[in-house]
Amino acid sequence: MVPHLVLDALAALAPCAVAACAAESVRLRRRLRRAAGQAAALQRRLTALELDRADLERTSVTDPLTGVWNYRYLQLALGREVARALRAGRPFSLLLVSLEGFDAVKQERGRPAAGALLREYAQRLSDEVRGTDTLGLYGGEEFLVLLPDADAAGAEQVAERLRWAVRRHRPPLDPGDCAGRIGAAVGVAVLPDHGSHPSTLLRAAGRALAADRAGERVGERSGQRAGELAVTRGERVREAGGEPGGELSTAGAA
Repeated sequence: MVPHLVLDALAALAPCAVAACAAESVRLRRRLRRAAGQAAALQRRLTALELDRADLERTSVTDPLTGVWNYRYLQLALGREVARALRAGRPFSLLLVSLEGFDAVKQERGRPAAGALLREYAQRLSDEVRGTDTLGLYGGEEFLVLLPDADAAGAEQVAERLRWAVRRHRPPLDPGDCAGRIGAAVGVAVLPDHGSHPSTLLRAAGRALAADRAGERVGERSGQRAGELAVTRGERVREAGGEPGGELSTAGAA
């Protein structure tokens, strides 16, 4: 008798148990769906935060005016490149590039126009260096270029290419002839010829830059003096009733 009663009780409870299990299963599935949705939302939020952090990191080491690396990044990169070159026994060079003539542009066109022009030249210089090189704004109108695996000869080639690029560049944002008055002076420093510490290399590049500036100014003064002498000589020939061209040709032949 007792077993039959137990079986009857179990039979009566079975539908309730099944219904309870089904309800619990539904609740568990709902919880899992909510948890999955929350996990997906958290993942999206995490991705957005990582992108924001990357943007902030990039902004903190980028010059806002020119879009190239800023002084802070250049200091970090210079230390890394010098340490790497010393550790691997590889050549390394750096260039200090100064855009000459920007003071006149500022005075004539104002800072906004000069800033736009500086950005144009920064992008032009960036196009002239390798992907493995580092170019950034060191200060004012001076750029620092880091050249891994470049010896003295390679650095001089890059320096001359940058000078040429500045002389020949005609930015589309320049409404006048300001670009024609802008040149570049470049100072070169090579590891280990000029030192094996970042500050030593920078000082050597600064001295080389000053020497290059002085050389350019001497050349400009010599050219101006030659032009003045030619004009004066031509005026004297005209006063004497002759032709400037004939007088110069005769002097050359003699």
